[in-house]
Amino acid sequence: MKKLKSAPADGLLDELQSTLTNGSVTRRVETLRRVTDLFLSGAIDYADDQIALFDDVFQCLIEHIEVSARALLANRLATADNAPRGTVRALAFDDTIEVAGPVLSQSERLDDAALIEAARSKSQAHLLAISIRRVLSRAVTDVLVQRGNTAVVQSTVKNPGAEFSESGYNRLIKRAADDDDLAAGLGLRPTLPRHLYLKLLAKASDTVRQRLEAAHPKQAADVPTAVREAAQRARAVPAAVTKQTEIAHALVKSLYEDGRLDQHLVTQFAEEGRFDETNAAIAALANVTVATAENMMLESRAEGVMILAKVAGLSWSTVTTIIRMRDEISGGEPADLAACKATYERLRSSTAQQVIRFHRMQQKVPVA
Repeated sequence: MKKLKSAPADGLLDELQSTLTNGSVTRRVETLRRVTDLFLSGAIDYADDQIALFDDVFQCLIEHIEVSARALLANRLATADNAPRGTVRALAFDDTIEVAGPVLSQSERLDDAALIEAARSKSQAHLLAISIRRVLSRAVTDVLVQRGNTAVVQSTVKNPGAEFSESGYNRLIKRAADDDDLAAGLGLRPTLPRHLYLKLLAKASDTVRQRLEAAHPKQAADVPTAVREAAQRARAVPAAVTKQTEIAHALVKSLYEDGRLDQHLVTQFAEEGRFDETNAAIAALANVTVATAENMMLESRAEGVMILAKVAGLSWSTVTTIIRMRDEISGGEPADLAACKATYERLRSSTAQQVIRFHRMQQKVPVA
């Protein structure tokens, strides 16, 4: 085999020609083993054109060999940093999971485009292999969450290297309504956005809440309603306060201090479903703490939003946008906007201020 390493590309292909054309399956497998040994013995030293040569040879050899030989090749190439991309792709799209699994789950030579194509077209076993990769982008997890069965979705959620888009998280929350294990797994993810954490807990079963309490026993708290309970626990559980939440609060604080925080920005935040920014903005304009605003924003009825908005001097059109965002987050029945409008128009600023003072006092009372 030393001759293969030193021979030019044409010489290597000529030497293999008899095996590819006339060789038995056994001879092909043996040749594949020898070529694989040669490649792995010096993979870090090969130039791109040499790797391309190996790619051609591998793909020619694997077309007519048995599953066990392809699976062995897949296992050997899965962790090779310079594994030939074409070969890895061919193995990844093999219908047999014993062949595809090792490269789908480990090979860094598969880009997102290949992973997404495989996730959209291959079996659930292939999706499960993808779900355990060291790193998963939002684009890939979107497909896994959409197409994957229960095992795939739960595996993806448990993967600490997986990232999820807003739409991916929302789809997971919908699926979690009938899957306590999934709901618990979601609730324990440190990157779950705060507003989606609240939405998850608002819909979660008692079993799920108990499991999340067990993970954070010192922060467990009893509150009267499901939505208020979600808000209380979100403040107490460290996993609920993400880096994104901190960034959102810092952004709003900066806008407020610079005199740039206005009704237009509040409306924009709410329209985009950015709960953290909306909540922090209305808190700043109403001169209450973020915790007070959050508690009022997520009450079972919309009065809390209207009281905050009245103190902040927001127009009804902005209030409508906030209520709609709030309804989407809480997962409850949509508010009667006509009735809310009538209430908002009757509500006096002085009355709203009195309610705010009451909530401020409540915030100072420690939870037993």
